[in-house]
Amino acid sequence: MLAGKVVLVCGVGPDLGRSMAVRSAQAGADVVLVARTESRLRSVAAEVEALGRKALSVPTDLADAASRSEMVRRSLAYFGRVDGLINTAFIQPPQERLLDTDLDAMRGWTDINVLASVGLVQLLADTLTENRGSVVLVNSMVLRNQLPGFGAYRMDKAALLAAARSLSVELGPKGVRVNSVAPGYIWGDKVRRSFERQAAARGVAADAIYEQVAAATDLRRLPTPDEIADAAVFLTSDLASGISGQCLDVNCGHTHH
Repeated sequence: MLAGKVVLVCGVGPDLGRSMAVRSAQAGADVVLVARTESRLRSVAAEVEALGRKALSVPTDLADAASRSEMVRRSLAYFGRVDGLINTAFIQPPQERLLDTDLDAMRGWTDINVLASVGLVQLLADTLTENRGSVVLVNSMVLRNQLPGFGAYRMDKAALLAAARSLSVELGPKGVRVNSVAPGYIWGDKVRRSFERQAAARGVAADAIYEQVAAATDLRRLPTPDEIADAAVFLTSDLASGISGQCLDVNCGHTHH
């Protein structure tokens, strides 16, 4: 699906970011790996290279404009092109009332949750245009639900959705597609540890927490990181050549849109 393409994956963490990179490589892409933690980048790069694809690791602070610019410069110097951007980097604000949230702290969260994505696309616009490329920004089910305590995060994700739609409007005439994927709970290490903490606090088995949350989904289970990544790979590929300005929810039917 991505044979001959170079995909830049930002936010290479232990769950979703890793899956984005590995699934892109499995689909035939060479991959630029971007995160702040160099040791994690080395580990995922080894997985990509084991699949026979090239990997370039670039430790980057995506909230810093100079760091973003240097990362893009190194990517283009190494591969000569970028065909796809998948950005999964984010900060999870504390769960608190929006009425109580510090506005200065919110500005810092927005830098990474919204403005970093816009800045990345600005820097990559020329190479994406030359190669009729694709952008996938990772959003969240928080767009759809009414859970309390997610006010700042919901604001950022709504702004990110608006940014993706606006970038699609601006880049679409140049042949560049911009879409979003919106996961809910992702069944990886982070959610697993959260469920274990909740179970310990309530004196129940962790499986009980999983079953309670999964019961609200149509498929009665939570999606894996690979399943979210597969949706992003599809949107990055030419199989989605007619899709732009859309947000694909990948949550096993936890919400409908």
